[in-house]
Amino acid sequence: MTRTILIVDDHPSFRASARVVLESEGFTVVGEAEDGASALTECCRLRPEVVLLDVQLPDLDGFVVCSRITACAQHPTVIMTSSRDPSDFGPLVSTSGASGFVPKAELSGERVQELLQL
Repeated sequence: MTRTILIVDDHPSFRASARVVLESEGFTVVGEAEDGASALTECCRLRPEVVLLDVQLPDLDGFVVCSRITACAQHPTVIMTSSRDPSDFGPLVSTSGASGFVPKAELSGERVQELLQL
């Protein structure tokens, strides 16, 4: 089953590499956003099934963005990502409404799919 995904990250190089990885593994990337405000706008406009969301964005904290996205009744699955270790964030991932966390260095379609099945 093809899943639509929105990639949210302030680094164009990461967005480009994430797109290549995810599309090569069966996901359809429907859009990209470079900050929290555009992530919220694009999420409403594109209605992706999954949002890959960076923790550190230039305008809004990724956890705040996640909480806003998941507050809606028909919300996409949100998967947080960062170059930092997940233990650096303590309980923030689980309390934000995210379905899980994937370190940027370990991003793969398989890892995303595993979190979607939880």
